[in-house]
Amino acid sequence: MQKTLSGRDQAVIWHPYTQMQTAPAPIGIVRGEGALLFDEAGNSYVDATSSWWVNIHGHAHPYITEKLAEQARQLHHCIFAGYTHEPAVQLAERLLPILPGRQQKLFYSDNGSTAVEVAMKMTIQYWHNKGEKRGRLLAFRNAYHGDTFGAMSVSARSVFTRAFDDYLFNVSFLDLPTEGNINHLLEEVDALAGDTAAFIFEPLVQGAGGMVMYEAPLLDKLLQHCRQRNILLIADEIMTGFGRTGTNFAMEQVSTPPDIITLSKGLTGGTMAMGITTCTEDIYAAFLSSDKLKTLFHGHSFTANPLTCAVALASLELFLQPACRQNRERIAARHRQFAVELAYQEDVKQVRSLGTILAFEIVTGEADSYINDLSGFLHAFFREKRVMLRPLGNTLYILPPYCITDAQLDEVYASVLEMLRAYGGKWN
Repeated sequence: MQKTLSGRDQAVIWHPYTQMQTAPAPIGIVRGEGALLFDEAGNSYVDATSSWWVNIHGHAHPYITEKLAEQARQLHHCIFAGYTHEPAVQLAERLLPILPGRQQKLFYSDNGSTAVEVAMKMTIQYWHNKGEKRGRLLAFRNAYHGDTFGAMSVSARSVFTRAFDDYLFNVSFLDLPTEGNINHLLEEVDALAGDTAAFIFEPLVQGAGGMVMYEAPLLDKLLQHCRQRNILLIADEIMTGFGRTGTNFAMEQVSTPPDIITLSKGLTGGTMAMGITTCTEDIYAAFLSSDKLKTLFHGHSFTANPLTCAVALASLELFLQPACRQNRERIAARHRQFAVELAYQEDVKQVRSLGTILAFEIVTGEADSYINDLSGFLHAFFREKRVMLRPLGNTLYILPPYCITDAQLDEVYASVLEMLRAYGGKWN
């Protein structure tokens, strides 16, 4: 008897963020189309979280597939130290002008965590190259910037980092800005400014921390204050970039431009892995010298892979079309309507939406957290309904591909309401 894909997987694979002893067998996916994924038995699933927030145009998009095939017939890979190629140059030429602020140079890596690592190394070495001793980094409490050691260091000390906390470098953490604490935050920045290299933040939405949303004017006030104290600003747009918050990039909603931007996830339309770190001319200039020790000694074997650059270019073309903007506006409007309905549900709290993101907490007798026991019930329920929703503990969020249809959104919303009826406060 032939084994299923799911069964073969269990014999050889270790999955991310998964307790392998207790997790149910993974669903074997064999193909995708639009907002749907299909398993080995032919069942379809609505991808309501864009496969970890990466797939913005839909699965197996024909235009992206065409551009990937064209590039595959010309050049698969080329060392990117001392050599270059058309897809890498063209992507930089097209992306830099639409980014917030005065982004002038682009550094390629291969995922979101490494894009963050590059950004941190840029800022720390920036001050080193200038002969100033500034080694402190600022970040928000509850932040998540990735799973490599530098990225973990500027992330909240949490279940993601607990086993490694003793190995992480010290970072000063600030609360998210509110009307009540903003003046205190500015005082905290003043006290730390002397030796602070940079402030890294997720603009407007903290993703893995629970889709926590905060106000742009307050962020802007904090960023302006940091800028006045010569603290470099790293905007982590890995999740918020490419339209998630209602604008092309979340930093378009504040007036203070970042010095550095990190990008990944939606960058290639969810097709291939890529990370990008961009910076201003001032950052770049600090590394120009006859002294080779002022070089940014960082790189990856697959830096600027031509195939990946080609699909990123194709995704960018689709993203900038009016139809994509109209779809994002449609989803945002539908989310706002559903948020009103959710607010009347007995076991729901803190309903919030921004752009194509809708999130809320389900009330339980436990603390709101990633390891809240409710997550097992939620996973099982939505798997049975064939709706791909992956809760963050008792936080449920909907973050779909922009191609999702109204009928598919209705199916997702209906499954959420059905889940709340089935839940009925059992964990209160």
